[in-house]
Order: sequence, then C-alpha cells, then structure tokens
Amino acid sequence: MMRPWVYTKPPDGDWGWMIVLSLFLESALVFGLIRSFGVFFVEFTKYFEQPASSVSWITSIGVALQQFASPIASALCNKYGARPVVMIGGVLASSGMIVASLAATNLLHLYLSIGLLSGLGWALVFTPTVASVTRYFVKRRTLATGIGFTGIGVSSFAFSPLFQLLVEMYGWRGALLILGGLSLNLVVCGALLRPLVLLDDQVRSSTQSHSQKLYCHSWMSWQRLSELLDLSLLCHKSFLTYVAAITFINTGYFVPYVHLVAHGRLTGLSEYEAAFVMSATAVTDLFGRVASGWFSDLHKFRLVHILAFLNGLTGISLLLIPLGTSFISLLALGLIYGFFSGALTPVVFSLLPEIVGLGRIFSALGLFQMIESIGGLLGAPLSEL
Repeated sequence: MMRPWVYTKPPDGDWGWMIVLSLFLESALVFGLIRSFGVFFVEFTKYFEQPASSVSWITSIGVALQQFASPIASALCNKYGARPVVMIGGVLASSGMIVASLAATNLLHLYLSIGLLSGLGWALVFTPTVASVTRYFVKRRTLATGIGFTGIGVSSFAFSPLFQLLVEMYGWRGALLILGGLSLNLVVCGALLRPLVLLDDQVRSSTQSHSQKLYCHSWMSWQRLSELLDLSLLCHKSFLTYVAAITFINTGYFVPYVHLVAHGRLTGLSEYEAAFVMSATAVTDLFGRVASGWFSDLHKFRLVHILAFLNGLTGISLLLIPLGTSFISLLALGLIYGFFSGALTPVVFSLLPEIVGLGRIFSALGLFQMIESIGGLLGAPLSEL
C-alpha cells in the first residue's frame, strides 16, 4: 500500500501536477464521453425502434447518478482514501460500457448498464479527483483546476468524429466494447492519486474522536455514517449559502448547451452553421477555464469577488443570446458566453476549500455536487416555460 506524504500545508505543485493530469484525462473520459455520446443515439433509435426521448434517458440517468451519488464517493474516500475509490470507479465505468454492448432488444439493458453502472463509476471517479487537486494546491489552485477541466473541451472535439468512425467500422456494439477498454484508463488515472496527509486532516480526526465519546453505543452506527458523509456540513451556514447560490447559477448555466443549436436552426441557420456555433462555444469555454485560473491565481482580487464578476458577465451574455438572429451575431454571443461560463467553473470549485477547509473537502464536494445538480436538471425544462 502506498504510504501517504505528510505536509503541514499543500505543496502547490510537486506530485500535484500528476493529479492535474489525472483530472484532465478523467474529465475527458467522463464528461467528454458523455458530451459525444449522441453519436450512438441514432444507432440506438434505429436498432431498438424507440423514440429519441426514450433513448436520451440513457445518458440522463448516468449524469444524474454521477452527481447524486457523489456523497457516496466522498464517504468512501473518507474511509479508504481517494486512490482505491477512483480505481474501482474506473472498473465500474468500463464494465457498464462492456455490458451495454450485449444489449438484446430492450432499452432497460442500457439504462441499467450505461445509466446505473457507468454512472456510479463516474461518480466514484470525478469527485475524489477534483478534491485531490484542491488539496495539493493553494496559490495555484484555480489554475490547476482550470487546466484539469480543459480535458472536457479537448475531448469534445476529438471524441465525436472518433466515435462516428468506430460505429461505422465496428457497429455500435463493437464501438461500445472499445469505449469500455478506453474507460479502463480511469483505473490508471486513479493510480496516480498519491495520498496526501495535511494538518487539517489531523485536526478533523481529533475532533471526530472527541465527538464519538459523547454518544452512547446505540447511536454509534448513525454517528459513524454521519461522520463519513460529514452531514454536519448541512448546518454550516456559509457552505449552505454557497451551495444555494451555485444551484441558482446552475439553473441557467446549461441552458445554451441544450437549446443553442435549436435556437440557431429556428433563426434560419443551417444545421452545419448551428453545429459550428456550438463547437466554437466549446473552444472559448476551454480558453476561459485556463484564463480565469491564471488570473485568479495572481491574487489581485479575492476569489469570491472574481466569482461574482464572472457570474454577472455569464448572466448578461446568457440574456443576450436570444438577440442573436444571424450566424455572425449568434456566433459572437456564443463565443462570449462560452468564455465566461468556462471561466466560472474552476473558480466555483476552488472557492469551496476556503469555505469548509481542506480537511472536509471530500465530503463538502460530494454534498455540493448532489445539491447543485438540482439546478442543472431543472434549468432546461424551466427555460421552455
């Protein structure tokens, strides 16, 4: 078993850059894969003779489980550490794709394999790795997080044509088998997560040991579960305020990614022009993540002020998107929205450790993702009202 490195404070680099590499690859193999999975939808619709609305539930279930199961990943990390949890998650994510390739005539098979099995694997992979990055960095935390998240943008460009080629060469079953093998690289990413012990961990551990003595034996099981999930965060006013704010932000954040192409088509753009606007938005999203990370880590302004500023600009650009009625205007607005929305993401995750402390980041990030996902799930349907 790998011995943990003990630091009085985060090293701000060192092996941390390997953790950033792990986050980059995992972002690509989880969210890049999810964003590009639409290539399979046409094949599934034809083979299973089901409407697109039914097929879309495959990734919807996976994304929902990835976020709602995040506290489970946090609890397991508090018990066993991030490294084995992420490696197990990689096996589950891969197994879901492989099992899906054996689907016969029922979409339920894909709901259970890709939706539940791979979705659970994604939950065990993503949250622990993001938390590990925040534990290795302080001064360059936002930049490190932003670089790690660029894997989503890079893979979004590479995977769509790759998946289309795989489907044409091997059929959707063969393509899913290859994705299963590709997802096994998540196990390697998990192996890169070198354990890190900080002073905050020792303080938290001593506090928990003291609290255990205050409970009778009949409450020990509940107390243990509460400690693993760190449910005391639900009484942390600053944490709850922050989560509520990000949940409201999330309500509008994903709307363009759902409706931008459709809006472009309604304004008279061709399907290729509308798709190009979406791709261009993804490019500026990538640059926005790195730029905000670099600027935030200059420490010229407080991180919370940068978050408020970027959120304001993201909201304004979101309000302006309906005014795009031509290819040029919609492209310009899409580029602006992509940059500011991308810049917002690393700041959101980097500010969380300042609120709860590094010793509680695994639990905080799990609960945070579970709660703020409500906004993401409701945003697109509410925007149609």
